[in-house]
Amino acid sequence: MYPLKFMWEEIAREFGVYPGQAKVARLMIKLGLRVREGKIYCGDIRLSDVALARSVGVDRRVVRATAETISGSAELMRFFGNLLPVANLSMAAHDMNWGTVEISVDDPEQPGIIADVAKVIADAGISIRQAIVEDPELNEDPKLFVVTESEVPPELLPLLRRAKGVKELTLR
Repeated sequence: MYPLKFMWEEIAREFGVYPGQAKVARLMIKLGLRVREGKIYCGDIRLSDVALARSVGVDRRVVRATAETISGSAELMRFFGNLLPVANLSMAAHDMNWGTVEISVDDPEQPGIIADVAKVIADAGISIRQAIVEDPELNEDPKLFVVTESEVPPELLPLLRRAKGVKELTLR
């Protein structure tokens, strides 16, 4: 098992001279797309090289080459072979009568941010349905999305703003 920092270094080393492949690999990580038997999948659904190429703005051969590069490296396969897509419910929450708290943080590597936010929500008697944190390696301004079983009342805003690491907060 490799530490995450090593994996990012390995990805940068493998794709550093191939910017198109690096774009494809970055999208794969962001969406949780994996490589199996030299092909790219979303869960168990095989994705076409053409569709991925269009979404990234590269030629389909670049997508194929990315899958081959990953397949040819045991280290990359340990990572890319185990990715899974995750449904982010934050945009659909309102239509389900749930709540969403979107949080920007001061330092995404500071421990305890999720715990502090969750404590405020739990102390108000609200159940958390989902919490998703964007990876700081993939997002310039990573956010924490907390989807709750019911809407978060505005009176919780001051308490949430005082939670550890919270820079900016939006209720949806």
